[in-house]
Amino acid sequence: MNIILGSNSPRRKELLGGLGIAFEVRVLPDISENFPENLPVDETALYIAREKAEAYKPLLQEDDLVITADTVVVCGQEVLGKPVDADDARRMLRLLSGRTHHVITGVCLTMAACQRVFSVSTEVTFKQLSDEEINYYINKYQPFDKAGAYGIQEWIGYIGVTGLKGSYFNVMGLPVQRIYEELRKLGAFNF
Repeated sequence: MNIILGSNSPRRKELLGGLGIAFEVRVLPDISENFPENLPVDETALYIAREKAEAYKPLLQEDDLVITADTVVVCGQEVLGKPVDADDARRMLRLLSGRTHHVITGVCLTMAACQRVFSVSTEVTFKQLSDEEINYYINKYQPFDKAGAYGIQEWIGYIGVTGLKGSYFNVMGLPVQRIYEELRKLGAFNF
């Protein structure tokens, strides 16, 4: 089986590499991460992961398996994707401050003959963050490539996260335990 990661995310590369399997990275340009406005918030990440998978389908050989994923942060009924700038990141972190939110990653494992789709949700609680903490984090870490404007594995996670229910790795961007189980079912591991 030729496993392909359809993502340039350094975190996803690191996490998938932690499973000890060989894979290559193939990224297609200009795949939309838009979703219908009326889509329920808990289905957003899976919708985008499926859209990404569709772009790869015509290119797959018989023994190829492409992994596509999308991670969103859901606070109340608002979906927080990647911030467009520092002001948007500030708005997102203020919204998350002192609250519990959900990080949802949608995943598609796509082969020429079949597809497995699933999403994993993790509950994260932040302490009340000060404006100084928020500004320091944005200025030092530039979290513009992260859903919800934060990386749990960075400074803000160290000082701000007071509770976590579910997969830590899911919050980083890839629910590797679930991916491992699905890949085992597909025969990617020989033990």
